[in-house]
Amino acid sequence: MSKYNINRHLALTSRWSPHSRYSLTARSVLVACEESQAVTKALRAVGVEAYSADFLPCSGGHPEWHIQGDVRPLLRLRWGGVIAFPTCTYLTVSANRWFADQPQPKSGVLVGAARRAAREEAIEFALECYNANADFVAVENPIGCLSSRFRKPDQVIQPWQYGHGETKATCLWLRDLPCLTATDIVDGRDGNVHKMPPSKDRAKLRSKTFPGIASAMASQWHHLLT
Repeated sequence: MSKYNINRHLALTSRWSPHSRYSLTARSVLVACEESQAVTKALRAVGVEAYSADFLPCSGGHPEWHIQGDVRPLLRLRWGGVIAFPTCTYLTVSANRWFADQPQPKSGVLVGAARRAAREEAIEFALECYNANADFVAVENPIGCLSSRFRKPDQVIQPWQYGHGETKATCLWLRDLPCLTATDIVDGRDGNVHKMPPSKDRAKLRSKTFPGIASAMASQWHHLLT
């Protein structure tokens, strides 16, 4: 297989960690916007050469598989597959109240024109993920504006379909990947993710992929990604 050396592309961004020096094959898989490494580790467990990438350092315990920096230059490289989790802050419908013109709140949250501009940037990035230079692509996000600004998702999954008794509607936009099949339907429909108290890590904690969903992605898609 032809090789793609990330070092040739480091000039595109100045925020790379020392762990971002790899020689990739055309079958490597990029898990974009993932600091938890949940999907990356699940893919690695079934033999897929996967790499997580995020502005944040990884919390999954494998910095040797993590590329810390801007994801955009990586999307231009040739990958076997890309599974992307673009930040949902400006895409989800749960914060629609902040898009209207209004006084700036003390919390510092973006409102009005500034938030609408941030939403446009977020949409552009999500579409860049979907159109990544890869054979197979999955883009994950909660219910939000992508359904109207891009297209309806290929499927909407719930954690309780994959062994976790919680609710968190998760949309998947797929390119040449099959829809996931439920693996372990369990009781419980608690919205614990949405009930998390305010904290500096709340957004990061809420965005982590449930292990059952990560395992389903790995077990059901690995034959296409290797």
